[in-house]
Amino acid sequence: MDEILDALVIGGGIAGSSLAKELATLGWSTVLLDRKEFPRHKACGEFLSPESQEMLSKLGLNALMESLQPEIISRARLIFENGGTVEIPLLGRAKGISRYTLDAALHEAIIHVGGVVRTGMNVQSIKQVDKGYVVMVKKNGKMESLYARTVFAAWGSHRHDSIFDDPYILEPSKTSYVGIKSHYSGIEHEPVTELYFVKGGYIGISPIEGGHYNVAALLDKKVVKGSGTTVPTMLDAASKANPLLVERMRNAGAIEGTQTSIAPVHLSHEALAWHVIPHVGDAAVVIPPLCGDGMSIALRSSMICCTLADRYLRGEISLTYWEKEYTRAVRHEFRGLIRRGRLAHYLCSMPSVTRWFPKVVKLYPPLGEYLVKATRLKPLRVQKTIP
Repeated sequence: MDEILDALVIGGGIAGSSLAKELATLGWSTVLLDRKEFPRHKACGEFLSPESQEMLSKLGLNALMESLQPEIISRARLIFENGGTVEIPLLGRAKGISRYTLDAALHEAIIHVGGVVRTGMNVQSIKQVDKGYVVMVKKNGKMESLYARTVFAAWGSHRHDSIFDDPYILEPSKTSYVGIKSHYSGIEHEPVTELYFVKGGYIGISPIEGGHYNVAALLDKKVVKGSGTTVPTMLDAASKANPLLVERMRNAGAIEGTQTSIAPVHLSHEALAWHVIPHVGDAAVVIPPLCGDGMSIALRSSMICCTLADRYLRGEISLTYWEKEYTRAVRHEFRGLIRRGRLAHYLCSMPSVTRWFPKVVKLYPPLGEYLVKATRLKPLRVQKTIP
């Protein structure tokens, strides 16, 4: 029989990479798979909140992060279509770093601790067997079987029903979105992450390494339809709904090769912690970009899952117990954030709310601070050991 791995992580983003790195650090034979080649650009806000940095520190990645020379971000700014603006100091310093740089660096960190990274691998099926799982993958037209004691879904927000014998069914979101992003030069520098509200969604602008800016958007597919076939033209079309955004982008120039998109994107009504295998990151929870904490969720879910996976691999707990505890923990950690994020997303799309909200925040600044706290994860707690 072929080698039986301890851990097979499917998806090379923040969630999958941090999980694979930690499992390899703990001494488990770990392979990370991704269907794409790296480095590559991803549709992402590229904003590391203070909470994300706390978790990266616990994973021993502080030095790595600093070596990437991220941009420091100290404030958040919301700009509504009617011109109303809310500026809020962040509760700690955030950092801007491109996924092109960060993901590749995380892959190097996995290899450094003894893990293996394999790209260009398309997963065809996952089947549970007596000693774990058999995963069929295809690369360059050739099929290969991989055997692992544990397998993890870190494949982002795309559904992968067809690879399971028993497809899962989730309540569909009423609105389907398109996520797009491009890097730009020529934008006047400020240590601020900005969120501009436009028809059918919003466009975020954040500084990243090298003096460039990441411009990312989440837009209703119905609104995007007919607005162009390239990312810059879609961003330009959406920007026209917000005069202050048009002014901000006046001297901006798109950097060739940094454009990417993802569709459809559905915001989560509830977390999907487990189906046949544990799910982490966007595979488990997709929150509105208004929360600005997607990478934090990716890291938190990976840390929770890793703690339980380690105990399972050591023979301390059963698979059933792992599934039960992980599902409980994910719901406990993210249920409130999903609810608050969706509520904020809904309220900020209402003209009646956006007319008075900026005025109220200026009169009572703690309201803005509350919005930041409400759309962030709670401080990381030490995981209790349960016999």
